[in-house]
Amino acid sequence: MATSSSDDAMKTSNNAPWFEITSPFETEFGKLMMLEPPTAKRGELRARLLDQTYDKPFVVDDGQLRYLYFSVRLMQSAMRLAAPDDLALRYTQKMMAFLLFQPRPERIALIGLGGGSLLKFCRRHLPAAHFTAVEISAEVIAFGEAFLLPPPGPLLQILQADGADYVAEVEPGLDALLIDAFDEHGFAPALNCREFLQSAWDKLSAKGVLVINLAGERASYAGLVGEVMDVFDDQVLIIPVPDDGNHVLLAFRERHFEPRWRWLHNHARELRARFGLDFPSFVQKMERSARLGLARQMAGG
Repeated sequence: MATSSSDDAMKTSNNAPWFEITSPFETEFGKLMMLEPPTAKRGELRARLLDQTYDKPFVVDDGQLRYLYFSVRLMQSAMRLAAPDDLALRYTQKMMAFLLFQPRPERIALIGLGGGSLLKFCRRHLPAAHFTAVEISAEVIAFGEAFLLPPPGPLLQILQADGADYVAEVEPGLDALLIDAFDEHGFAPALNCREFLQSAWDKLSAKGVLVINLAGERASYAGLVGEVMDVFDDQVLIIPVPDDGNHVLLAFRERHFEPRWRWLHNHARELRARFGLDFPSFVQKMERSARLGLARQMAGG
């Protein structure tokens, strides 16, 4: 991988809490924003980035998009600078499919803040909903300014906490619980267990929806899918996200949940007009995966 000769000309902003260098990567262009002191040595940082020993999140800004990386191999979030409140990644768009079943949620919780894409979209389009974002990493939260996150207020909390602990302690009645929690190794291990999923079921409202972003090798989360199906009585739908290599899982607390596909197709057109997302496509993908038994296949059943 090559480095830029203009790197020494890159200066740290006096107003920003991060340190900037020119990207040393061949495939990621622009500048890197790093949580380092002004006295940090650029050459040492470049070397650690290139040999993948740098152990903090960092941001890549190419002038059009701003990305949050946990490592050069794991891009977590993306923000389009011209439209910072939009959902730039397809999997985040599909995580909003819970609105097909909860179009006016009153309480939403997100485990895994990342670059805050879901937070910003919900604050913009669901301003009456109470939204709590839970992030275990203080370093990820520290990049909030880079991703133009709105300040906390009466209807918005950003908590530094373990997601499993939060769900165990939160008051019941969540209309949507969104899980997008990864570290440099993959899906957060504290959330990949039956105890957490049972706690999530307990804290959802009567028609609440659990939404999980599944990424990486399918074998790595097959056990998680199986546990979700067990806890939620097989009331699970899957949306493939081939562009991102992800799957989005939705699990429903509602007793005897049964998708009304014809109604959902009609409702999806209304939501597309309201939110600007391709809800008709989401319904098509969910219905097809339900008919194919995709959730059961992914669980290894």
